[in-house]
Amino acid sequence: MKRRAVALWLAFLALAILVASRVQIGADLSAFLPQSPTPAQELLTEQLRNGVVSRLILLGIEDGTPEAQALTSKRLAQQLRNDRSFAMVNNGEESALAKDSTFLLENRYLLSPAVTPEHFAANALHDALENSLQLLGSPAGVLLKRLIPRDPSGEMLALLDETAGENRPATQDGVWMSRDSKRALLLVQTSAPGFDIDAQEQAVARIRKHFAAATGSPELSGQRLLLSGPGVFAVEARNNIKNVALYFSLFTALLVSLLLWLVYRSGRVLALSLLPVASGALAGVAAVSLGYGVVYGVTLGFGITLIGEAVDYAIYFFTRLGRENSPDTALDTIWPTLRLGVLTTVCGFSPMFLAGFPGLAQLGLFSVTGIIVAVLVTRWVLPVLTPANFSTMPPALLSGWLMRLIGQASRLRLLVLVAMVAAIISMALHRGPLWSDTLSSLSPVPATDLQLDEALRRDLGAPDVRYLVIVRGQNRETALEHAEAVGAQLDRLIRNNPSDSASPLPCRERARERVEVQQLDCAPSSLFSRDTNQPPLTGYDTPARYLPSEKTQRARLAALPDAKTLRANLQQALAGLPFRDDLFEPFISDVAATRNRPPLTQADLRGTSLGLQVESLLVQRDSGWTALLPLRGVTDAGLIRQTLAQPADTGVVLLDLKQESDTLYQSYVREAVLLAAGGALAIVLLLFISLRSPRRVVLVLAPLAAAVIVTTAVVLASGQQLLLFHLVGLLLAVAVGSNYSLFFEREAFRRDHFVTCPGRAAFYREDDSSVRAECLAQPGISKHEGRDDARERTMVSLLVANLATIIGFGMLTFSGVPILTAIGSTVALGAFLSLLFSAVMMGNKVAA
Repeated sequence: MKRRAVALWLAFLALAILVASRVQIGADLSAFLPQSPTPAQELLTEQLRNGVVSRLILLGIEDGTPEAQALTSKRLAQQLRNDRSFAMVNNGEESALAKDSTFLLENRYLLSPAVTPEHFAANALHDALENSLQLLGSPAGVLLKRLIPRDPSGEMLALLDETAGENRPATQDGVWMSRDSKRALLLVQTSAPGFDIDAQEQAVARIRKHFAAATGSPELSGQRLLLSGPGVFAVEARNNIKNVALYFSLFTALLVSLLLWLVYRSGRVLALSLLPVASGALAGVAAVSLGYGVVYGVTLGFGITLIGEAVDYAIYFFTRLGRENSPDTALDTIWPTLRLGVLTTVCGFSPMFLAGFPGLAQLGLFSVTGIIVAVLVTRWVLPVLTPANFSTMPPALLSGWLMRLIGQASRLRLLVLVAMVAAIISMALHRGPLWSDTLSSLSPVPATDLQLDEALRRDLGAPDVRYLVIVRGQNRETALEHAEAVGAQLDRLIRNNPSDSASPLPCRERARERVEVQQLDCAPSSLFSRDTNQPPLTGYDTPARYLPSEKTQRARLAALPDAKTLRANLQQALAGLPFRDDLFEPFISDVAATRNRPPLTQADLRGTSLGLQVESLLVQRDSGWTALLPLRGVTDAGLIRQTLAQPADTGVVLLDLKQESDTLYQSYVREAVLLAAGGALAIVLLLFISLRSPRRVVLVLAPLAAAVIVTTAVVLASGQQLLLFHLVGLLLAVAVGSNYSLFFEREAFRRDHFVTCPGRAAFYREDDSSVRAECLAQPGISKHEGRDDARERTMVSLLVANLATIIGFGMLTFSGVPILTAIGSTVALGAFLSLLFSAVMMGNKVAA
């Protein structure tokens, strides 16, 4: 039977190692997004994982002179453009836009919204030529001088201005530079999707490699590369958590080993104590990997906590080893209590399996699997691996001091009561929400990195999308038509005239295009009255800007006049203007050539940054096509929503990414609290079934409740808001603390105490009067009250286990990962208070 247990354990370890070695580690926010999202949540998930900005990497080059930074920018940009890992590289150089400019010039009449029959009338051409004359003296005059023979109507300049966007960076030496000239700027978009962290890591590595090559010459040495963006954050978060999981695990194991050495002075104890820990951690990783296919970084980091929890079981085992207990029987007397403690842990974490969010469900699965495996290894494997004559003896000085301390702990009851009342009052009077209500609170990104990202985005004018208009269509063409209609409404809002007579978006059927959140309905035009001249938004982007619908393109083709008509109109327009009659023959030729060409398709845009924009803003899904219109400078989201609501049932949604993500997080918090409450109720029911005494149940639960209340109050008093991971920490503190209170309760009500007789290797039951009399009859012994060796060993094991827990979880507070810091600090404090309050409430009975 013993060999079978070890054989099964070894086979299980081999399988767990095999599974864990192939684990995929994730670090994106999908850990905190629902497994079965609503349509709006699904859109949010797409934007967070592979949306408009998820593939952007922001680069800054610092140190050195601005001239040196500009040269490095040019060299680096050229190398990145030759690398297939990057779909777009822009540093402000005109050469980088050459392909886009050529495309715009050749297709300007298909892309320009100004192309109408009236646009080529004589009077319109005359006004355009007069405007061109004025612009010839401006900074754009050099470009215009080359363009005017082919484009006297000004389409090209308008398109360049429109596609360049707003808030363009400052330039120096032909490249983007921050306005204070402290750093050169580049904007890169990876070919790989944002959620592919391995590909993003490779892209970051290639950027660093190219930067090293670009600064290889002596005059460019000493420059520093800054990187930011969602992909960079995901890579750094995963690597950081990997490092925490590795190095902090090793350091924590070292500290726990030192603790065990100081108490037991045995290398064998050190080696065997880590077996349940390693087994439980491997089992947890393997279970999550098999159940979810990916292990999120926070779950992996959470594995460190098993060192502080699973080692407790080995401590209970080795502390029980003595002359009266062989390895086979060391846990027999405390096994019912230990088993009950494990069951309370399972009850506390099992409700997490029901969570609709994989991050929380993974933590529950990892915890339960790891703890169950750790206790089973302690119960059935450690006794087999421990020699039959092996025993441990905690230091007598420690045992005596601890028992005296426990006996005096009841004097602190009034102080504990005062602390409880103060904690409750402080929480009741706490200003502001107890719980953080933003999804960003779960971010593993340090504040310094977020500040750098904000600075680079401000310098670059890069998109920081919050508001998106979502437009659905059964096919690509329909989605583009809807996007054009929505764009017309947004244009009126930008002109601060939402009720003008431009055509509204036509009503469409409801089926397959309805989204469940912020659905826009028809509203009367009277809602659009405004008392301010400030427009509700300053701009927007749309895929229809780069790829108009076929219907729109054909209308623009039909608006182009034939060569004869255009030449006649142009002759009239040139009256009184200093242009030669034959100067605009290229213009007439281009219009004639365009009239005979087919409309643009998405394939025609490939290889340009415009094509990349279309790919980002026009998404195919199972239910059809979705056009995304990011908004800029939103000042009145309500008015935008009302305007887009005309008419109803269009399938148009104004999505506030921040509001939607925060709402999602708040639902996450509510679900987690309800699940934790369900776990707490399961623990209470389990204790009532097992202890069958309301008084004993209260004695077990009171220290845990007090520890939870005081710990929560301390977190809030430190200026923090409660995070989901504080809740996870409180659950684990209850799981660990339940062992302490159950053992205290056991010793307080146990009647089969064994005591020792001085000078003899004899143990006898405290109520065995004959053996007691024999002991007292020994020479030199006039009085002997007996010494409960087993009870002392139990108390010592609780102290050592508590110190191991504090070390294991306390180390997480220095991890630098906010979510792990929240777990570590909460459990360390909660576990300590659970032991302290158990001693305060039941110590006088234990030490009696």
